[in-house]
Amino acid sequence: MKKIVLLAFCVLSFSALSQAQNLKFGHLNTNELISLMSERDSAVLKLQAHQTDLEETLEGMGTEYNNKVNEYQRKQNEWAPVVLETKQRELQELGQRIQQFQQNAQQEMAQLQQTLMTPVIEKAQNAITKVAKANNLVYVFDTSVGALIYFDDAVSLNLLPLAKKELGIPAEKVAPTQFPNAQ
Repeated sequence: MKKIVLLAFCVLSFSALSQAQNLKFGHLNTNELISLMSERDSAVLKLQAHQTDLEETLEGMGTEYNNKVNEYQRKQNEWAPVVLETKQRELQELGQRIQQFQQNAQQEMAQLQQTLMTPVIEKAQNAITKVAKANNLVYVFDTSVGALIYFDDAVSLNLLPLAKKELGIPAEKVAPTQFPNAQ
């Protein structure tokens, strides 16, 4: 009985070892792939336009604040105490509104970025999955995260050219060397 169990264990071990040798791996830089997608470019343009609108509004608020501070400094000796107190309160409230606007604008930009980029990332992920399945890969490593210390191109398939083809990105298109502020 022990011999049968030992023989079965050896057969299973040998089978698992031979299957492990047939495992196929792939790798790609997802940041590079996403940077090549036209959908990302249009999302970045929308983000930049929205950011410009927010910056213009903030600049207007800052100009209003500076004008009121200048007026306060010029006329503080002329105003009655009740007017002086009112103007001080106005400046304080405007300063708080500016601060609140900045916080809200940052949250809004983060939310808009997520809303615009989620479909782009999902499309890239779907293309990677499709290419990986078509090439019978077991694992795909993302080289953009920096956790992959070594890979052998002879054993690991670079999916970037295949994913570019799947997404309809021209083979000669390369990632920009410098990204705009909004990614």
